Amino acid sequence: MTINIVMAAVLAVLYSVGFYLIMQRSLMRVIIGIVILGHGANLFLQVAGGPPGQPVFVGTAAIEMMVDPLPQALALTAIVITFALTTFLLAMAYRSRVLLGHDEVQDDVEDRRVRHAEDSIEDVNAGDSDDENSEGPEDSDDSDDTDSTDSTAAGSASNGGEARR
Repeated sequence: MTINIVMAAVLAVLYSVGFYLIMQRSLMRVIIGIVILGHGANLFLQVAGGPPGQPVFVGTAAIEMMVDPLPQALALTAIVITFALTTFLLAMAYRSRVLLGHDEVQDDVEDRRVRHAEDSIEDVNAGDSDDENSEGPEDSDDSDDTDSTDSTAAGSASNGGEARR
């Protein structure tokens, strides 16, 4: 059994588009990407199942003419899982839209802090070779102000409003 080159190309396009959309910052694009990946998985399972054949009933068809029902069962399971995940993500996107007014995924303050700490460690490990770095002291001061403002806002939100008193 060989795979049809057209189906292989269609699967490659579906998976490429799906993964590209998942990497975006908009939640609606992420949801569409997951739906496209679900369709790609279903198509892959059907292609892997082989050509159509006779139903699997003992005594009604020759053994070599019977098809394996497992890919069809897996495709049905994948459809159900994709539907459930899509509804969950749509609810999250709706909630994000209502609370924030947009569906963009925001940067995590903790990720920025960790990245800044890693950059500081790399600068210390690099020694005095500041000629290689293109960032000036002004650039790092701006990022420090942004990080401290974001962490202060996150701290007041996590304290339950105690910082506002």
